[in-house]
Amino acid sequence: MLSVVGVLIALQLRLPPGDQSQQSIDESGLLQLMTVISTPVFIGVVLFVLYSAFAFRQTRGALEDGPPSHGNFRVQVAWVAITAVIVLILAGIGIGELAGRANGTNFASSNQPSLAATGSVGPTEANALQVQVIAQQWYFTYRYPDYAGVESLHLMLPVDANVVLHVTSTDIIHSFWAYQLGVKADANPGVDNITYLTTTRTGSFTVRCAELCGIWHGNMSDADGSVVSQADFATWVANLQQTDSDLTLPPYAPFYFPSPRAKGT
Repeated sequence: MLSVVGVLIALQLRLPPGDQSQQSIDESGLLQLMTVISTPVFIGVVLFVLYSAFAFRQTRGALEDGPPSHGNFRVQVAWVAITAVIVLILAGIGIGELAGRANGTNFASSNQPSLAATGSVGPTEANALQVQVIAQQWYFTYRYPDYAGVESLHLMLPVDANVVLHVTSTDIIHSFWAYQLGVKADANPGVDNITYLTTTRTGSFTVRCAELCGIWHGNMSDADGSVVSQADFATWVANLQQTDSDLTLPPYAPFYFPSPRAKGT
């Protein structure tokens, strides 16, 4: 009965990271599945510990060994069988996910036309949005090569769109972590670390660096990231293209490593 109640409560939990992207939805669903499976196990262990604390407690008087225990064959078989079934279920889910990804279509194929040619951002192979995430001490910048390499200090993404993130660094090792989007990728100097994202709902999100990168690591955060409508994204990009930017990064390249700059420039 307690296991049933616990499972029903677990099914009602709203677990992180959320539902702003397909990746975050998948992660939340997996966390909920693990919670549902582990709840009866947790309740059983707690009940056994409580039962043992009272049933096998030391009585008053002289200390002596307890009665010998020869085990319980039925309990042992049930325990092995239940744990084996749980492990096999989790293995089946994992193998199924890996097989689906291996047989699926990669929407970020190299022969796709750019957004400048398609004129829209959407969930198809032909118009996935390319974004370069550039980490440096101590902030992130974002370049949109499909829009003439326009750059921004804030990550803005359209809803209902496939996004290809090219994560790199200009100096040392960082880590790009958009928690609410369910995306995390290392940013290494001279490396194009590619990860994928499919946005599903509008809303704000926070980007943090998840790799200790120096004295101001704790300040390397952007709380102004947003998933917006297609129209709002088009307006934002157009305004950004018309605004003089103080960002002076080199032209877009899959492998980004800038030339050294004199100190103070």
